[in-house]
Amino acid sequence: MDDNHRSTSKDYYKVLEVDYDATDETIKLNYRKLALKWHPDKHKGDCALTEKFQEINEAYTVLSDPDKRLEYDLNGNYEIEKYTLREYLSRFKGMILTCNGLGISHTSIWSQPLMELNEFKEK
Repeated sequence: MDDNHRSTSKDYYKVLEVDYDATDETIKLNYRKLALKWHPDKHKGDCALTEKFQEINEAYTVLSDPDKRLEYDLNGNYEIEKYTLREYLSRFKGMILTCNGLGISHTSIWSQPLMELNEFKEK
């Protein structure tokens, strides 16, 4: 599997069990916790668990590097269709609350007429 295909095959935030707006420190702490939990030495070389450990390392390699994380954030696979509504709202809370992640400015076409009306009333 080539690097481009592999980098978009998993939701790395989900692999590391962190939100999409997680800090570097949170990512590092969760990586350490999961790496210890899934380390092959603890599981007698079970292939499936070794694969899980490698997946955790791969996710951390991308999310811990600012340039790779930005690239992943722009082109990664978020597996949105696999989330419940509660998970979706939790994972994307930063984008939803600010709307910047959706490309929506803080002042919308709906708020401008209200501001103009208030200015008119004040005069």
